[in-house]
Amino acid sequence: MDRPARPTPAWAPTLVLGAILSVQFGGALAVTLIPLAGVMGSVLLRLTLAALILLVAVRPARRGHRPRDWWVVAWFGLSLAVMNSAFYGAVARLPMGVAVTLEFLGPLALAAATSRNVRDLFAVALALAGVLLISGALWTPWARLDLVGIGLALVAGAAWATYIIASGHTARHFGGIDGVAWAMLIAAALVAPWGLLDAGGRLVGGEVLARGLGVALLSSVIPYSLENVALRWIVPSVFGILLSLEPAAAAVAGLLVLGQRLSGGEWVGVALVVTASIVIRAAPGHGRAVRSG
Repeated sequence: MDRPARPTPAWAPTLVLGAILSVQFGGALAVTLIPLAGVMGSVLLRLTLAALILLVAVRPARRGHRPRDWWVVAWFGLSLAVMNSAFYGAVARLPMGVAVTLEFLGPLALAAATSRNVRDLFAVALALAGVLLISGALWTPWARLDLVGIGLALVAGAAWATYIIASGHTARHFGGIDGVAWAMLIAAALVAPWGLLDAGGRLVGGEVLARGLGVALLSSVIPYSLENVALRWIVPSVFGILLSLEPAAAAVAGLLVLGQRLSGGEWVGVALVVTASIVIRAAPGHGRAVRSG
């Protein structure tokens, strides 16, 4: 049943909101890292440092797993590598609030695809209207749209949906967040050749490493820790609804950290996608989402 064994304390949703803000401010920090280390160099730093921290903190077990378990976690790691690479490519070209909103269509479509509820179809229509608004496709000439950035954000969303499915399978094969730690390491290894080619010696600079560590902590270590505690108390439906606020949080982080101002139409688009996600995730069986990376 979608119900906690004990009453939900008031501070549990606050932990989830803290995790959401941590991820989005980590994303904003990553935007400042990209000019120093490149897109793939930034992805490599984030994944490698996060993997090292998780491996030391979690100390995941290496023994007692069958070959199938490692294939599952490898799939998880591959989806994580693709998701982060495409997303960082998108935020290098688009305002962060726009990129996160477009990426959010992946898990939203996954939730809607498993439903036959008319209300969910209405929510999908809301989300599509929101995407038209934030993309600027209604008033911007086709030649002036950043189609590469939009495409990368949509690829990141598809990878996020795959990541959610892979995460569920990994959780059944590995205890706790052991699977997350191993998947993060696998993702870092997959990205390494491209990251080293993109950044080269720039990865060892003091400022680059400091920013990379900040991104790893804000985008992975802190939110996973907060959510791990919160999910012991909070029902999955509430967790999913809270995660629906991520596009709005990304727009706020982009404004405060990067000075990226969205137009009125773009803010309406973000609100429509957030509303659509809340409508879908409020339904029984569609509560829990897995965050992006």
